[in-house]
Amino acid sequence: MNIILFGPPGAGKGTQGDYLVKDLNFYKISTGDLLRNEINKKTKLGIQIKTTIDRGSLVANTIIKDLVENTISYHSVTKNLIFDGYPRNLNQVNDLDYLLKKYVKKISCVLNLKVSEEIITKRILGRELCEKCGRIFNQFFNPSTEKNHPCGSQYLQKRSDDKKQIIITRYSTYTKETLPVLDYYKNVNLLHEIDGDDKISNIYEEIRRIIDPLGT
Repeated sequence: MNIILFGPPGAGKGTQGDYLVKDLNFYKISTGDLLRNEINKKTKLGIQIKTTIDRGSLVANTIIKDLVENTISYHSVTKNLIFDGYPRNLNQVNDLDYLLKKYVKKISCVLNLKVSEEIITKRILGRELCEKCGRIFNQFFNPSTEKNHPCGSQYLQKRSDDKKQIIITRYSTYTKETLPVLDYYKNVNLLHEIDGDDKISNIYEEIRRIIDPLGT
């Protein structure tokens, strides 16, 4: 089984994907993680990617395709896959269709987390990542405390692209380029809509209700 987690920036795709990885042994392909890994390597490509992301723009489809294919080819036999944050536009839909055929895979379902702009803004502006343990917290919904985060607040960092103007730009880009992807997957009867404003646990229960009958 291979699924796509869809939704605007800050919709909670990463959190839900992590639950599925833990419970059902999926391998998550997050284009955001792939891009950040390249940035952290401080390669020429990584510097180019960082400049693009800091402007609130989308990285070129060709770069994304190559990064995704490297991951699919490595896990093509041993793992079921979750695509988190990909595809973002119709060109990437065509790229993914090509890669799936190449590695003899198919998409079982597409899950769209529908989230209000107000909630998204709070989720992104309040997001904090611990550079020591890797856990993600939120100042509004899940703040770091001495009880739940022994590493301490000194290790908490914000992503360079978690700024209000960038959020507005990214949401506008999402509306323009990625909503047509929903129509594509709706037309092939793969799309399921989920209330992303709900509690994290309730969202996960709804996801499991949808995917469990599909088997593996």
